[in-house]
Amino acid sequence: MKLSILTVVDHYPDRPRDLGKFYRELIDQAVLADRLGYESFFVAEHHFHPYGVVPNPAVILGAIAERTTRIRLGPAVTILPFRDPRTVAEDYAMLDLLSGGRLVLGLGSGYLKHEFAGFARDPAEKRERFDEAMVLIKQLIGGERVTHRGKYNTLEDVALNIRAVQPRVPIYVAALAREAAYYIGRQGNGLFTIPYGTLERISELGPLVAAFAKGRAESGAPPMPQGLAPHMATFHTHVAPSEAEAEAGVRGPFELYCRTRLYAKPWSYEQIRENGLALFGSVESVAEKLRALAAMGVESVAAMMNFGAMAPEKVEASMRLLIEAALPRLAR
Repeated sequence: MKLSILTVVDHYPDRPRDLGKFYRELIDQAVLADRLGYESFFVAEHHFHPYGVVPNPAVILGAIAERTTRIRLGPAVTILPFRDPRTVAEDYAMLDLLSGGRLVLGLGSGYLKHEFAGFARDPAEKRERFDEAMVLIKQLIGGERVTHRGKYNTLEDVALNIRAVQPRVPIYVAALAREAAYYIGRQGNGLFTIPYGTLERISELGPLVAAFAKGRAESGAPPMPQGLAPHMATFHTHVAPSEAEAEAGVRGPFELYCRTRLYAKPWSYEQIRENGLALFGSVESVAEKLRALAAMGVESVAAMMNFGAMAPEKVEASMRLLIEAALPRLAR
């Protein structure tokens, strides 16, 4: 089981923590994740609402790159219907250079209504826009010179003036449904899933993982670069020495997150514990949940630890326990 960190960067402007301080806390947590041995650190892209307050993950990831040495870095995800594929390729080729070849590129088509309204984009076009842009980004970041006359983009003999360090940048695509997971596998891409947002209970994850694996096997794609797992599943995560301490630390932040996030499922703490779609609990119980995920074919977990205005010292304590106590227990 490989462990990463993912943050949505949900912000609460009516609370004492200002946004600059929040950014600095996230950078410090990425440095800690690097030191602890987490595989990757991902930052979500969001716009026009404190649902998420990083409109361009490449900027904060560039700052993180300068303070880390090993951990892989990427957006989860950059939203292609809102962006010019040329600038996406430029931004993330630069990040790969700054980080010494540590980019993991997460791509998505978006799902938040206010973001499509803010960019004056028709949500009905998002799949076509995404597919066209993804092909162009793969070509450009791979160093190709591109001429393209498509429905949404026209490129005439365009090539980047910089080159990513990695000859084949790892690419993951976000999916919300089993059918999409199969399609992503057929394309030979990696898969990001957020079971909390789309499933009703953890038992539904196994069929989704199987559908993706079937599609990827049919694609004949080579293994993901750098030994990365082809599928990363994201879970809200909080680990504490005991069940009582875990509940005391995470109940308030999780329910604040659900209550204030746009379009989020309004799970209570009791419901998320019952349906298994979060990794909350003691070292022992979280290790058991990871074991159950491994049995479903999940090889890599991205832990959402900083959410609901949780105090940074609680986030960092959970980060340590997950990788220093729960993961070794799983291995035993």
